[in-house]
Amino acid sequence: MAKPVRRYGGYFPDVHVWVAVSAFIVGAMLLAEFVVRTSMGPRPHLDQHAALEVFASETSTATLLKILIDTIMMAFLIVFLGGFRQVVTRNRDDLNWIADLAFGAGLVFVGVTLVGDSLEAGGALDTVGSVPNGVAIRTLTEGYLVMFGPMTCILLALVSAASGYVILASRALPAWTGRLALAVTVLNLIGASSIFGGTDADKFYSVGSWGVAVFATFPWLVWVVTVGIVSLRERTLEVTTDTTAIDVVGNA
Repeated sequence: MAKPVRRYGGYFPDVHVWVAVSAFIVGAMLLAEFVVRTSMGPRPHLDQHAALEVFASETSTATLLKILIDTIMMAFLIVFLGGFRQVVTRNRDDLNWIADLAFGAGLVFVGVTLVGDSLEAGGALDTVGSVPNGVAIRTLTEGYLVMFGPMTCILLALVSAASGYVILASRALPAWTGRLALAVTVLNLIGASSIFGGTDADKFYSVGSWGVAVFATFPWLVWVVTVGIVSLRERTLEVTTDTTAIDVVGNA
């Protein structure tokens, strides 16, 4: 039986703490992004080029701020995904490949989101210091709506399904957090069908609409914060002094 060893020299971060810290920052960034997005008001229809140009010009600063907040949130999501993988696999090596599915799909989700943010930023930057082009703004908008909608729903469904399974199998976290992840999986699979809903921002179930965000993406981020809280409560001290190692050093 291997002896637990106290690690000397340097700082060793507690994975449970960092899962919690990253999850809480994700929650804070999500709240800030929601406030900024609400202040922007509804987007005009994409075929109304003149109104779209005015909207993009008036909300360019808020759009760029929202994207900056979203980028910070994605950075801490990477921290969360890496920490979560360690928490659920430390005692079950046979579950590594399933945890890797959640981690890998989560990284792809982050990448897709950042590309979508870049397209949205392009529409805002089109109005800064130049005459806005409604056709260009519409094209960029149609591109990022698919990324923020159906694409992310499919990826988050995979993240949630793998996360829920590995939690239930490893029991590293309470079983109800695994069942919650599986429920989020179903919601995201339903949200993926919004690709057939058109681009009308007034519709609840159109591509990239509020309905899809509230119905699919938001529940997953709530699950992230929930896991952070639970992980912090599950934190335990797991290192003790290895007297044998100390004796060897002393005798040397």
